[in-house]
Amino acid sequence: MNHREIAEQIFLAGVDGVLPANLINREVSLIDNMLNIGNLCFPLDTIDDIYIIGAGKATAMMAIEVERILGERIKGGHIIVKYGYSCKLKYIDVTEAGHPVPDSNGLIATQEILKIAGKADSSDLVICLISGGGSSLLYDIPEGCSNADMIKINELLINSGACISEINAVRKHLSSVKGGQLARAVYPATLVNLILSDVPGDPLEVIASGPTVPDSTTFEQALTVLSEYGLTEVIPDKVFHLLLDGVKGLQPETPKSGDKIFDKTFNILIGTNRKALDASNNKALEYNINAVIIDDQLQGDVLSVAEYIVETAVRFKNDKDEVKPVCLLFGGETTVKMTGKGSGGRNQHFALLSALLLQSNPGITILSAGTDGTDGPTDAAGAVVDSATIHEAKLKNLDPETYLAGFDSYNFFKNAGGLVITGPTMTNVMDIIVVIIK
Repeated sequence: MNHREIAEQIFLAGVDGVLPANLINREVSLIDNMLNIGNLCFPLDTIDDIYIIGAGKATAMMAIEVERILGERIKGGHIIVKYGYSCKLKYIDVTEAGHPVPDSNGLIATQEILKIAGKADSSDLVICLISGGGSSLLYDIPEGCSNADMIKINELLINSGACISEINAVRKHLSSVKGGQLARAVYPATLVNLILSDVPGDPLEVIASGPTVPDSTTFEQALTVLSEYGLTEVIPDKVFHLLLDGVKGLQPETPKSGDKIFDKTFNILIGTNRKALDASNNKALEYNINAVIIDDQLQGDVLSVAEYIVETAVRFKNDKDEVKPVCLLFGGETTVKMTGKGSGGRNQHFALLSALLLQSNPGITILSAGTDGTDGPTDAAGAVVDSATIHEAKLKNLDPETYLAGFDSYNFFKNAGGLVITGPTMTNVMDIIVVIIK
């Protein structure tokens, strides 16, 4: 097995380490008549009805385990997942919807979730399953705006180069469900949220736009984000004026810390990128490869990150005191400002940049892939490269610089080889970058 193949196995081990079945079973159990969720204990004879709601790429597999534990005790529920990420459930309805650009399916399903939230009362328990992708899937349209307006603002934000916390600051102020507002809808029922993080540093108010968490951002900050990324003049007028009305106090702010609606809300983080990296680390050791977790909060422009990781790899390669082979592990999520019309995603774009930087550095293999199994609007999770990638591509008459300029990394790797294709993994804790040095 060569280092490209080993790198992929190390990545897949990281994915396995954060599969929802494992994560839910660590946190949720039913013993006799006592429901245990994290450190919380609920005697079932004190609960009238149990409802399950949620949104995200991993939510269907989370729901399967919750159904297995609670079974017919579940009164009802509704979750929203990305197309292709569904599975058959007995007690909980599932809707597949658009991601990263929301669609009408998400809109309809979100209304169904809000109906469930609205009928839960003080003696009921609502379990909310949240994972990456929830911001797009849990979707509503503010009064006075249209579906087209919301699709446009989401596309502009996604392609702007803004980081996820900045994008979600805007999303939260164009919604009646994000930014703690789902908790408002559920109150006065007890709300317990099981959360998989897809955001560097795991800030709960950013993950899926924090629908169950106090929101520290404001309308003014949302407008600042749009201004900083040059979007103020191109967003729909109705969206701009809605945010402006919010700054003037004509629209209600998102709920803040100390609001009584959070008195019966409990947020439990069950899956993180660090857990995935720990599993990848253990897999590398199985191959007798020394492993080092460098960073689980990687973020920033994809070019800067590629330069940083290649420089780090070269430094380890040239360090005579470092035991070889060695595997360097990184996790997080980079950003790409799209200016071309090609096909790809941040991981494939990063891999192509890395391949160009590795041309004169033999002995280094780099894989970058999304733990959810998708990278941008493609069927690939990412790509794997080494110093031979560009040379082999040119032998096939492929010009990597042209593909890079056109943001067409998917078609580059489709022709040159190197795509990492897993299919939907049913989990999502950002990206993993595996670096193997001979």
